[in-house]
Amino acid sequence: MPSIRKRGERWQAQIRRSGCPTVSRSFRLKADAERWAAQVEAQADGRGLVSDLRPLRTLTLANLIERYRDSVSATHRGHLNEVIILNAFLRHPVASTKLHDLRSHHLAAYRDERLKKVRPATINRELGLIQHALEIARREWSIPLPTNPAKDVSKPSPDRSRERRLEPGESEALMVSIKEARNPVLGPLVRFAIQTGMRRGEMLNAKWSDVNFDDGTMKIPVTKNGEPRIIPLTPEAADILRELSTFRNEMDDELVTFGNKFNGERIFQTTIEAFKKCWKRAVDRAGIENLHFHDLRHEAISRFFEMGLTVPEVALISGHKDVRMLFRYTHLKSSDLALKLQKMAEGSFTKATF
Repeated sequence: MPSIRKRGERWQAQIRRSGCPTVSRSFRLKADAERWAAQVEAQADGRGLVSDLRPLRTLTLANLIERYRDSVSATHRGHLNEVIILNAFLRHPVASTKLHDLRSHHLAAYRDERLKKVRPATINRELGLIQHALEIARREWSIPLPTNPAKDVSKPSPDRSRERRLEPGESEALMVSIKEARNPVLGPLVRFAIQTGMRRGEMLNAKWSDVNFDDGTMKIPVTKNGEPRIIPLTPEAADILRELSTFRNEMDDELVTFGNKFNGERIFQTTIEAFKKCWKRAVDRAGIENLHFHDLRHEAISRFFEMGLTVPEVALISGHKDVRMLFRYTHLKSSDLALKLQKMAEGSFTKATF
């Protein structure tokens, strides 16, 4: 029930609700105070009273990002990369903005500034994390944000997907350079990547228990899209694993140098950071420009199509849920397709009679 009382020459209506700030207003006539109180209570019953906005004046965007980093990102599979992104954002001046003052134009300015230094895909990932943190704060942490400012910020169009493949002579130069690498895992990893199209993280997390030499398959339990898959191994990929299995005891002493003494479980015994450094040195020694390790996945998938595998067959190996993503790997030419149709017509089909 509202409280109606006379204060001096005016009537004050006051409404209290648990968890909400007190709402009050003064009127010259008591009837007006009662009418206003009835209207506010009716609105409160339908939509609820305005939440206490005081936290917005004390909390900053940095406070939310820190809490999100420690309690939410820590549960994600890619939390290490997320932590790096969020820590970098916390050093930016926009992070010190009070939530009460935070608007979409603040984050839009941040976007424009970052676009001068990083690619669109990078800033889109950063904005996505910020947006999710604000949404979690609104829905689960009882932070009375009326809207999510990050939702109104336009995301830049991503760059065209890379289509980098190994040029003639680059494969040979890379393999010669890899032989000089101190990390004995680098060579098998590079060769295995080209044979399977697996991502770096999938290979570094692979275990011997995932390999089935009897039927020539390998299970990938943790993938980017969250769904495990079983891939067929090419004969060369299986040979690489057999070599590692045969010589792993000999490699044991060498791997101690890299802080990962062989434990008999993981196939490729090295850390991500150690691998990144060895890969970069190998590429530099080979004199190859603009080659990322992930480009080897593109190379592998392109080779699968060149072997004559169909889109569903390649999707089974690569793990693409949307087969349209595979079209950029096919590199089809109309002239080649016309020649293929001609050969099929000559060899497999007879002219129909009507």
